[in-house]
Amino acid sequence: MGGTVAEIELSPAEFVLEETINAVEGLECEVERVVANVDGEVMPFLWVDAPDLEDLEDVLEADETVDNVRLLADVDGEQLYQMDWVRRVDALVQVLVEEEGTVLSAVGDASGWQFRLLFPDRDSLSRTNDYCRSNGIQFQLHAVYSLEEGRQGRFGLTDDQQDTLEMAFERGYYEIPRDADMMALAEEMDISHQALSERLRRAHRSLVQNTVVIGQEGNPDE
Repeated sequence: MGGTVAEIELSPAEFVLEETINAVEGLECEVERVVANVDGEVMPFLWVDAPDLEDLEDVLEADETVDNVRLLADVDGEQLYQMDWVRRVDALVQVLVEEEGTVLSAVGDASGWQFRLLFPDRDSLSRTNDYCRSNGIQFQLHAVYSLEEGRQGRFGLTDDQQDTLEMAFERGYYEIPRDADMMALAEEMDISHQALSERLRRAHRSLVQNTVVIGQEGNPDE
């Protein structure tokens, strides 16, 4: 098995560099590489870019979520820093140390931090989700898929299920009151009412399993 990928979002208030991101207008951050040790220390290499980086080092020095900030390179207006992330990194330590996960990509700006995380298996993701819930760490889960599936397998949906959900949403099936009923959708898709009902039910189950009750196996015969 090739592992499980999760795409998640953390607000700046739930993660590092909130003070810096708020202080430096237009700041964008991209993690080049990140490692963590058993003591819970997270040491990333971080590219930063903004219209004006003149006071960035002073702002970083005052940011309580980071320490030992070192400028490594300045290339075409982008700066590469090495630093220690020392606060609000419990969730990341859980992923990297306890679950032996990997950060595939991480970018951050004023809208939040976007992560692509690779877990050894779905149980690792489930344990991380439980850990975050137990410790009051809020995040948004945008996608879950196996490494072999790629992004097309997000949330465990088949292509037909995803297309059906998108059409149902666009036609107003989920509006209150509904703008389109199941019979009309079935006719447009040229499938039976029963086939559409079963496809929607399986799609809804996959969405719940992969967003609400992560890691719990459903009944494949339903």
